[in-house]
Amino acid sequence: MNVEQARFNMIEQQIRPWDVLDPSVLSLLAVVKREDFVPAAHRAVAFMDLEVPLPGGQVMLAPRVEARLLQELGLLRHEKVLEVGTGSGFMAALMAHKAQTVVTYEKRAELASLARENLRHAAIMNVEVRQGDGSNGDAGRGPWDAIVLSGSVAEVPEALLQQLKVGGRLVAIVGTEPVMRALRIRRISEREFRTEVLFDTVAPHLEGFASPSRFAF
Repeated sequence: MNVEQARFNMIEQQIRPWDVLDPSVLSLLAVVKREDFVPAAHRAVAFMDLEVPLPGGQVMLAPRVEARLLQELGLLRHEKVLEVGTGSGFMAALMAHKAQTVVTYEKRAELASLARENLRHAAIMNVEVRQGDGSNGDAGRGPWDAIVLSGSVAEVPEALLQQLKVGGRLVAIVGTEPVMRALRIRRISEREFRTEVLFDTVAPHLEGFASPSRFAF
């Protein structure tokens, strides 16, 4: 496999046509080596438009979904980010290049260990991988400029919303199959949140999250 050609094709044929047009995101996808975050047994499909299997029955989201979520977060260099659902660490690696710090929670110890090793190998130093249930966030380290859920949830917990700074935003895929939507929820004031529907998609459910309520579709 010509890796660089495969990477180019992923960006130009999958990601750009999915309305990912931010030059900083596209350039990151050309630089951060996705194949180094894919288990060796699945390297041949690292750049394909599909969810890559991970240990424990988990998956990496499809490249176009990861890229679109990253674009919609609109991260700035001074910002502090919380991720729930580390997986192999690839999304955290991308965000680390755009933000000041990333704290990412992974419920499965095997994946947390894998992500730490992948990030170390990529020489990314501003990501902290924490093994545990991140469904209620990390209030002690917040508030957060941005929160991303790297998987789908039936609802967005109120606890996560309350950990956003005013002006902060949370991006998540919300709903139940067959209808899920990526949402961006922005905190306008201490009491007001504004929700935008970004795109329709389907993604695996994140472990530990509850059933539908306020922001479910």
